[in-house]
Amino acid sequence: MKELKEIRIGTDSLILQDNLVKSSILPQVSKELARNITVQDNVIIEGAVFANRLEIKNGPVEVVGAVYAHQDLHLQSDAKGEILFRKAVGCAQSIICLAPGTLLIFGADINAKTVKLRNAYVAGSIFAEEIHLEHCVVIGGIFATKSLTLTGSIAGTFNSPVVNAGQINYLLYPSAFSVEPISPIPGTEFYNLSLADLGSLFKGEKEKENTGKIKLDVENDTQRTVLVDAEMNTRLVNSYSVAGKILAADLIDLDKLENHFLLNAASLGGQLLKTYELGTGESAKLEPRNLYRFFFDILDGIKQFNTMSGIFSLEDVKRAFN
Repeated sequence: MKELKEIRIGTDSLILQDNLVKSSILPQVSKELARNITVQDNVIIEGAVFANRLEIKNGPVEVVGAVYAHQDLHLQSDAKGEILFRKAVGCAQSIICLAPGTLLIFGADINAKTVKLRNAYVAGSIFAEEIHLEHCVVIGGIFATKSLTLTGSIAGTFNSPVVNAGQINYLLYPSAFSVEPISPIPGTEFYNLSLADLGSLFKGEKEKENTGKIKLDVENDTQRTVLVDAEMNTRLVNSYSVAGKILAADLIDLDKLENHFLLNAASLGGQLLKTYELGTGESAKLEPRNLYRFFFDILDGIKQFNTMSGIFSLEDVKRAFN
């Protein structure tokens, strides 16, 4: 790998291959604002990146600093290997990463007009007008101002005027929102993992009693909710929540689930200054690649939870309070 300590190229394009870039790639003069960057393969950029268009042909690629592309960020569909963005990625137009053969990790938030991802792990949240996710994991929230298409994915929560859904999807937090009712294709299912024992499953241990996933009925587990912002503007939305079934929380020691610790570590992505562990051994370390494998194992059905009905008798509740 050839080391580049400083980028000084006066052309309107920059091609990187088998390079370790020790500096940021930022425009120094106005004409460099239109510079396109192509990353062929085997590239590490230790600083931030600004490009008119950023195209990635193949992995492995790692960008340590923040990334901004004025037009678009595109990952070639037949790309292979690991693609890692450690900090925030932004784009004025579109971010399109639809390569199923990559290990694609975004270590922080994504912001663009249009975001289309497949087989991607996002440690932060996604903000865009239109969002299309297929076989993805988003630890934070998915916030679309126009539409969201969610296919076989895991999300912390979501909020969008229009939501189209397919296959089996999971939510990490109790509620999600849409202005119009969710439009699922036949066979679509939603499960909430608020009371699932993520900690035990991550360590390969037996799940604790009265824990598991809760099936979310998008037709019957829906309430019309009024949201009010700081300026007292109101918005009527559909709330998809398991709050009516969450009485089970009083029967569970939530701290022992270690969910909050695992999700906090996952949401920080590669920004953790120290690697924490839920148990002993390499597999229990809370680092991006382990968390990537864990959540995709849930998505692919390799790791499975018990299913909770969310229905408990009053006698159970009385015993818990006594």
